[in-house]
Amino acid sequence: MGCSFSGLNALYDAVNGGGDVWINENRFKIVRQLGEGGFAYVYLVKEVVSDSSSALANGLAKKVKDPSHLSDDRTYAIKKVLIQNNEQLDLVRDEIRVSSLFSHPNLLPLLDHTIISVKPTQEGSWNHEAYLLFPVHLDGTLLDNSKAMTSRKEFFSAPDVLQIFRQEENNSKLEELGPENESKEVGLKHMHNLGPPYAHNDVKPGNVLLSHRKGKCPLAILMDFGSARPARKQIRSRSEALQLQEWASEHCSAPFRAPELWDCPSDADIDERTDIWSLGCTLFAIMYGVSPFEYALGESGGSLQLAIINAQIKWPAGPKQPYPEEFHHFVTWMLQPQPALRPCIDDIIYHVDKLVTKFSQ
Repeated sequence: MGCSFSGLNALYDAVNGGGDVWINENRFKIVRQLGEGGFAYVYLVKEVVSDSSSALANGLAKKVKDPSHLSDDRTYAIKKVLIQNNEQLDLVRDEIRVSSLFSHPNLLPLLDHTIISVKPTQEGSWNHEAYLLFPVHLDGTLLDNSKAMTSRKEFFSAPDVLQIFRQEENNSKLEELGPENESKEVGLKHMHNLGPPYAHNDVKPGNVLLSHRKGKCPLAILMDFGSARPARKQIRSRSEALQLQEWASEHCSAPFRAPELWDCPSDADIDERTDIWSLGCTLFAIMYGVSPFEYALGESGGSLQLAIINAQIKWPAGPKQPYPEEFHHFVTWMLQPQPALRPCIDDIIYHVDKLVTKFSQ
């Protein structure tokens, strides 16, 4: 997993102050930074082609299998990861490997990648840099959109809530995919139906991109597979339980983390229903802008862990509720603290389609 153009990459960093990046044989010009977190930075980039008339036959177009992932204006997103040690290097390689398993319109595809060796500098101690190339979606995440709507005291409509949610998990016949794709699975169902099943492990509004479309519900795309792993684990000792809890504390966002990942029994079978819990929290957040348990962080003596383990959901108060009671029952059903009582993805699909039929008329 090397980089044949690592020398050129360093050259353009030196000459242009990071203005150009090579990923394998393709060159991209950095337009602006989109975000950052930890040791990762996300940039809006534009592919540089020597002959615009042959752009469709050369460059990235030669490498990407699905032409629908190609940008008409050649703009993309690059995630740059600064890697300090072998453990971080293995994590990035795992993310690349897992991302390559998925090919679906509601899962963000990895278009290309490279990892290069760099010399540590006074500014940082990292010894590798990874560059991951993705399609770009500039309308932000579900979290961004929810915060903006909350600030305006607005809510998604009931049909939009269901349509956004069903794209994350459902196999429904989405209008935008066209008849040739009607039988494909969508979002988490695609991951849960792999052999072996995979869990995303970090489903949350910040990992759902939205693309607004005129006259249609926003298109929802699940991203960030850095925490995705085979879903089914047999825990048979206290040591294994503690190892799982430690891993979850580093890879699964606390307000959306399932109870069994906070307090794992010494004899437990963990499966993809950890994602179902996170889906329930995310559905609540689509409606109200936050996880159903984040209220505990603002209470004196409150405990997020205890609120989650005991499934103490706090519904917004007020005589005029923006959503029907059926939505509340649906969330509560997914937030069963006992995993064995929690529905699986096919149960969720069946129920959400019934709600869509009822509330989208």
